[in-house]
Amino acid sequence: MNTSSTGRSGLDPAWLVVLAGVSAALHVGKLPPAIPVLRDALGITLVQAGFLLSAVQVAGMLLGLLIGLMADRIGLRRSMLLGLGVLAAASMGGAFAAHAGVLLVLRAVEGLGFLMVVLPAPSMIRRLVAPERMSRVLGLWGGYMPLGTALALLAGPSFTETWGWPAWWAALGALSLLMWLWVARAVPPDGAAPVAAAGPRLAWTRPLRQTLAAPGPWLVALCFSVYAAQWLSVVGFLPSIYREAGLAGAWVGVLTAAVAAINIVGNITAGRLLQAGWPPARLLTLGFVAMALGATLAFAATAEGVALPPAARYGAVLMFSCVGGLIPGTLFSLGVRVAPNDQTVATTIGWMQQWSAIGQFAGPPVVAWVAVWAGGWRWTWVVTVGCAAVGLLLTARLQRLLQAR
Repeated sequence: MNTSSTGRSGLDPAWLVVLAGVSAALHVGKLPPAIPVLRDALGITLVQAGFLLSAVQVAGMLLGLLIGLMADRIGLRRSMLLGLGVLAAASMGGAFAAHAGVLLVLRAVEGLGFLMVVLPAPSMIRRLVAPERMSRVLGLWGGYMPLGTALALLAGPSFTETWGWPAWWAALGALSLLMWLWVARAVPPDGAAPVAAAGPRLAWTRPLRQTLAAPGPWLVALCFSVYAAQWLSVVGFLPSIYREAGLAGAWVGVLTAAVAAINIVGNITAGRLLQAGWPPARLLTLGFVAMALGATLAFAATAEGVALPPAARYGAVLMFSCVGGLIPGTLFSLGVRVAPNDQTVATTIGWMQQWSAIGQFAGPPVVAWVAVWAGGWRWTWVVTVGCAAVGLLLTARLQRLLQAR
């Protein structure tokens, strides 16, 4: 087949790879709308809910770099199929969990499956599409996470209220199984991909050493970490915050899904502005400042009896997510630029994913602990502003590095 042909299912295999990423992201986003139900059904505390939110990132936090290297050696398509199978099994098994501890372990297993799906995807897309289509398809891939999260947040509240959280877990497990069948049928094996990987494979230790010895991969990875920590902390707890405010389940889903989905706008805008010549450091600075300001307006304004109107606070959260989306869109582009060489691009992206997972693991429990300590969400801004401040310091270092190249 040529680079513009479709698979046996009638869908371009490259688009199917994107859909597989979205289906994996659904598992990351499926927990927030179920938190209120889980707290009632299993007696889960708010801090335990924070760990459940972040447990899906354990595999990425510990193994992201190594899984990226492994995927290239065992085969990209095989890695994606294994990941979809792990997601299906863990999610269906979670439907029968009777204790928070079991659910916590299975969420960590889901994190392993998630990584095995998403880490090989960009390389698969590069192999499956012609060069003139590369930017468009990879640009769409950049929105897989907010899109999957938004869909889960939109459908989850009504689903869990009607059929319960076990059915929600089982349904998404079944969806991963269907995606496994679709990928197995429609995506060509690695050896039969229309665009072959260029160059000989290096010993796996060499790109690892080169990546970890260079300052650029560390700076972009740490920037990703502080971004991801605050984004998941705010978006992950929005359903609980809105439920506590007395909103109905349907409105909770719509409002939270909009916050997640608007992040895609920032991702796409970052790519266009970079192409127009905007300096990456300017985009990162805009993103971190907007996240600090948005969180402050949304949460700090509720302290000391002074509160902005609800519509204004919601607008601040939308700004937090939308303009904050400039950060990942910029960092993925920078990951290619600061990699030590062409053979370490995938390793650098894997290192970014690993630190993103560390941020997502640490952020929600910290925000939950602060909320319990303060007796409400009004001090959430302290955590997010702290993350943004670290991000701005890292951005300044990254700008100096780019100027010196």
